[in-house]
Amino acid sequence: MYRAFLCLSFIILISGPGHSQTQFVKINKNSEGRLYEGIGALSAGASSKLLLDYPVEIRDQILDFLFKPKFGASLQHLKVEIGGNVNSTDGTEPSHAHTREEHINPKTGYFNRGYEWMLMKEAKKRNPSIFLDCLEWGCPGWIGNGMFYSQDNAEYISAFIEGAQKYHNLKIDYTGIWNERDFDAEWIKLLRKTLDNRGLNHVRIIAPDTFDWSLAELMMTDKTLNDAIYAVGIHYNERWKEMPYSSTQTARNLNKSLRNSEGGPWRGDWEGFEYLVKLYNRNYIEGKSTNVITWSLVTSYYDNLSLPNSGLMYAKTPWSGYFEVQPGIWAAAHTTQFAEPGWKYADSGCGYLEKGSYVTLVSPDRKDFSIIIETIDTTGSQKVNFKLDAGFRNKTVHVWKSTKGKTEFEKQADIRIENNNFTITLDGKSAYSITTTTGQTKGYYKAPENEPFPFPYKTGFETDSTGQIARYFMDQAGVFEVHKRSDGNGNCLRQVIDHQGIEWEVSHNPAVETILGDTAWTDYEVNCDVQITENTGSAKILGRIMDTKRGTDYPDGYTFIITTANKWTLMEGNRVLGTGNADFPPFKWHRLSLKFKGSEISAWVNGKEAVSVTSAKFTHGLAGIGSALNFAEFDNFEVK
Repeated sequence: MYRAFLCLSFIILISGPGHSQTQFVKINKNSEGRLYEGIGALSAGASSKLLLDYPVEIRDQILDFLFKPKFGASLQHLKVEIGGNVNSTDGTEPSHAHTREEHINPKTGYFNRGYEWMLMKEAKKRNPSIFLDCLEWGCPGWIGNGMFYSQDNAEYISAFIEGAQKYHNLKIDYTGIWNERDFDAEWIKLLRKTLDNRGLNHVRIIAPDTFDWSLAELMMTDKTLNDAIYAVGIHYNERWKEMPYSSTQTARNLNKSLRNSEGGPWRGDWEGFEYLVKLYNRNYIEGKSTNVITWSLVTSYYDNLSLPNSGLMYAKTPWSGYFEVQPGIWAAAHTTQFAEPGWKYADSGCGYLEKGSYVTLVSPDRKDFSIIIETIDTTGSQKVNFKLDAGFRNKTVHVWKSTKGKTEFEKQADIRIENNNFTITLDGKSAYSITTTTGQTKGYYKAPENEPFPFPYKTGFETDSTGQIARYFMDQAGVFEVHKRSDGNGNCLRQVIDHQGIEWEVSHNPAVETILGDTAWTDYEVNCDVQITENTGSAKILGRIMDTKRGTDYPDGYTFIITTANKWTLMEGNRVLGTGNADFPPFKWHRLSLKFKGSEISAWVNGKEAVSVTSAKFTHGLAGIGSALNFAEFDNFEVK
């Protein structure tokens, strides 16, 4: 399985006092190496939500940078979250089955919720060979009567995969179990059996998606478990202090695919570039990981949310159409544009220079090779001589280079191989791709000018598609979908979740709310019509929101809450500013308002002021609406 076709030996020769060192790398045939399985990125934690809201023609350009072969990042895997109606970092991914009834009787519309379907289809459109991976962070509370590792959940994952095929003609290649949570070995076997029983034998399981290789120990002694798992995938092994990028000897002895199934720097700038080019090389050199998935795919969420530059590129102002191609795109390109999944590593061609690292990959027909080099940890230059096997005689190698702060993925002069040798001088803080292949490009589109969120802003949700999440809103907990109003008078935004889900992390679950806007907003008023569509419940309106405070009941900002018991409360973060009474019966529309002018804050119900206070703690931030875990409808939302 792991045979490759080059052998590199590496020595350093010093030509004498006063002369620079020349490093010699010898390339021969018939070395052993593992199968290269590709580089990808992860859409999860609501990290891609605002990308859905871009004008289609501009969104297409952004997607080209991510997925189009030999254009930008040219990603070879797309990993997506299986929506579970729970907060998974920067928001909530909606589920394809909010209830058991929807699971038993699926409909097309259920499998159009969210944005992962769009991403997977667009990725496949650009690269039909791209691999699709999926993984759960959490799931709806109806599953397993609150038990994640249950037959219900094995069926739920299978239904997601089947729905991808049935409703979108998408073939899911891999599934995981539970993101960064303790694994259950018996349940992994159950998942394998369930997939097989439903005709999903082609779907391979990657596990455990945690931070260590302990599952490998069990696989050594449990043949059924070992057979159930295709790849052992762990997260962020590059961050281990004692053995960065490494794997255990037990894991390597399994003769299984080893993967960094989530890693990365959480940034796409030059610092992220440095991190990534080291990661892509050293994960194989140290740990024999043949696939790297980084979070996130693209930064498409508001700046006040967690890790606001996690992606390979920026695309988070859909109202302006602006996007920014960051150096992280070209870090991926230095590998993905020069080797395809199915190529093989040459183990003795993967190692360390005096200053940096290198890996060598070879095409299945042995005709082409690529050498990926990084010199991130040095500012100096170094000279390397490559001596090639006679089979590569009279070939030209092509060179592409990126240097921190100076050069992004630029083609250099070709190097002619003479007498089976070529020499290259490598600059520090750089990445190089040396290849016998052609066709690489540095893609380019001119982005529109960046503009702030439109102000004033008003929506009645009439131009949003029913059954979908609304334009520009980012759900933090609960699920807010566009539906027809219960009175038939046009569209509204409906909160549709009435039970707690099985959480990824309780500390990651904020209050039920959805937000939009600009962190720079200061003095404004936010207004919205609201109706509670059950006997008891609450609704709320929010302003000057800067931190949604995962794991607490109230965000950093101001929240006005009113219940069907006719009680209202005004909150400053977790501090009560005032309480009182106002008529708020269910099954009736009401107008809520929250107004800010300097330190003066007031809340209104149906045109009557409920409370006016002075508070200077929160001075700016986004607006939003919300409820408890009860059904509620919202309409005629406006910020002015």
